[in-house]
Amino acid sequence: MQFFKTMIAAGAALTTLGISAAFAQDYKAEYRVSTVVPAPFPWGIAAEKWAELTAERTDGRINLKIYPGVQLVQGDQTREFTAIRQGVIDMAVGSTINWSPQITELNLFSLPFLMPDYAALDSLTQGPVGEKIFEIIQAKGAVPLAWAENGFREVTNSKTAIRTPADMKGLKLRVVGSPIYNDMFTAMGANPTQMSWADAQPALTTGAVDGQENPLTIYSVLNMHELGQTNVTLWGYVADPLIFVVNPQVWESFTPEDREILRQAAVDAGAYGVDAARKGLVGDDQTLIDEIKGHGVEVITLTDEERQAFVDITRPVYDAWKEKIGPDLVDMAEQSVANR
Repeated sequence: MQFFKTMIAAGAALTTLGISAAFAQDYKAEYRVSTVVPAPFPWGIAAEKWAELTAERTDGRINLKIYPGVQLVQGDQTREFTAIRQGVIDMAVGSTINWSPQITELNLFSLPFLMPDYAALDSLTQGPVGEKIFEIIQAKGAVPLAWAENGFREVTNSKTAIRTPADMKGLKLRVVGSPIYNDMFTAMGANPTQMSWADAQPALTTGAVDGQENPLTIYSVLNMHELGQTNVTLWGYVADPLIFVVNPQVWESFTPEDREILRQAAVDAGAYGVDAARKGLVGDDQTLIDEIKGHGVEVITLTDEERQAFVDITRPVYDAWKEKIGPDLVDMAEQSVANR
């Protein structure tokens, strides 16, 4: 009897292995994952961690290859989400800013001065607002799995210290390719110029543009003090959450078990990436800011009164975009931030 029990158990195990092998045979040898920047940027770190954890936890059944520089869409960041829906890209760790031309609601995170701190950002991505955003992304044609982070975007320039909106008058600043950024910087008196990051770097070097806005991790890794960006103002006017997504057809090709592995790997990689994005910027650990100051850069932290001047001057932009994004969603976000 024991012999027959052993044989039945062995047969069941072989059947399970056979099913897994059959599914694995239908899997691609490689799944292409799009990002804008590679490691050592936190964005690339999160993507690489996702690939590492997925391969490890699926015993190599699912292999992710990272393609930084949005090279799968010829460097055009704003085309990335469309390419995911079309299946040109299998997966992505993408920016809410870059996808906002296709998903208007993602402009929520670009509302000027909505999020005063990291707790406010977390209250959105990890609460009902984040759940609602995921529902919207799903309806738009991609499967969202988890959040990561590019960070709060700070303004830098080669001309002058920025403490008031008047200090921005006439400054030619590179901004990302979303209309709300043109509106914000125009309201503050600057001359916003939309261009890809590939074009921005030489423009900063030659002085064709005076400054830019990006998280300090990007500033640091790229040694932007060497590009003349010797004035940094910490104002935390918007943040740039990142989202792990999968093309729906690719998602459906996986077994339920592998889907859950892929999702949990994204959650864990996202948390890892958030830690990397905030390192040296939170609490008693200000080492990244100290490092930047060590290059002779003037780093200004606005007082509450100074920050309020920027809040006030961009409020008409906030109100106009609240209507475009959806008042109910913005109201939900404002409540989440207030209750953080």
